[in-house]
Amino acid sequence: MPAYVVAQVRFTDEPAYRRYQARFPQVFAGSGGRVLAADESPRRLSGDWPFDKLVIMEFPDEATADAFLNSEAYREISKDRDAGAETVGVLVRGIRS
Repeated sequence: MPAYVVAQVRFTDEPAYRRYQARFPQVFAGSGGRVLAADESPRRLSGDWPFDKLVIMEFPDEATADAFLNSEAYREISKDRDAGAETVGVLVRGIRS
């Protein structure tokens, strides 16, 4: 069953976040996942949304998502993400079609 990682990002130190962003594609390559959306200007349809960016990644299953998120390479670049942004992330289980 597919799994989706959804991250809502609010920049606090944009240069630090951009360092993370620049390194992300190389670290993500070969993860088994794909980025479905990464938007720094999503259109709010309703409610409060105090973030600057939304990211949606798809993985074949939770185990593959967890393997990527817990990999040493991702943990290393995440130091810049954590320094550069407040991030709310969730893992969402997909449904079978």
